[in-house]
Amino acid sequence: MNLEYGIDKRQVSKAFNRAAAHYDQVALLQRLVGEQLLERLELVKLSPAVVVDVGAGTGLQTGDLLRRYGKAQVIALDLASEMLHEARRRVKGRVLERVLEAVWPRRHCHFVCGDTECLPFANQSVDLIFSNLTLQWCSALDSVFTEFRRILKPGGLLTFTTLGPDTLKELRTAWSHADAYRHVNPFMDMHDIGDGLVRAGLAEPVMDVERYTFTYPDVYGLMRDLKLLGAQTVGSGRQAGLMGKNRQQKMVQGYEAFREGGRLPASFEVVYGHAWGVQQALQQRTADGAVQIPLHALKGRSKSIGNRS
Repeated sequence: MNLEYGIDKRQVSKAFNRAAAHYDQVALLQRLVGEQLLERLELVKLSPAVVVDVGAGTGLQTGDLLRRYGKAQVIALDLASEMLHEARRRVKGRVLERVLEAVWPRRHCHFVCGDTECLPFANQSVDLIFSNLTLQWCSALDSVFTEFRRILKPGGLLTFTTLGPDTLKELRTAWSHADAYRHVNPFMDMHDIGDGLVRAGLAEPVMDVERYTFTYPDVYGLMRDLKLLGAQTVGSGRQAGLMGKNRQQKMVQGYEAFREGGRLPASFEVVYGHAWGVQQALQQRTADGAVQIPLHALKGRSKSIGNRS
């Protein structure tokens, strides 16, 4: 199974460029999941020389990576230039505010506008790839994972989160009462993502899922947050043109079936994963295209969120 979405990258870039200035106001899930992904790094003993924050956005975790790995070169990469502008301003502000120029030299942080499926980095040049809630915006995860494998040094770590198929399941169901168009992007299952990591030749992939629920007084609050995040539907199956009031009202009525305790839930399924880089020369492909990695090459390593107003 090839991991491909019907994603229009130009629309993704435009949406996040428009959202950049107010993204942080509503990025509660992104902040929470990013913090939890950073906490997981505490279980891994790493001293990376080069760290890439893939899909850095406004730099919510870039500064934390700089602080955690003070001697490393940290590279914030994003498809949207305006998001990187906000990231640069955030990191620079934290450096000056805390007067930590000696700990966070500017030369140790770089900002690169680029495509996750065609990374502008040399082979086996990166020790740690950190990616928080970005992969769902990529057209082909197989291409992404192949690029990750290419740039990871042997023994380098990939750690990431992405959205799973139960994300916004209430909204998807509500829209199904209104029409047959796709109003919510599809998201990959954890097991398919794990299979993709194996196909790419990454070692010892580990996957798990966490579920989060936000609640809103009405569906319009959720729609507003999604718009401010730049998270509108950008797939090839979406409907072009304006939304009729009649269909939107049907969606609103359909969502009301989920109301509980006076609030409407919005579910998010978050897939957490990590895998390791291996020597490319040690990877062997079988006749059916599967990747074989010798065992000696593997590097072993000994919720309801709240209410939205």
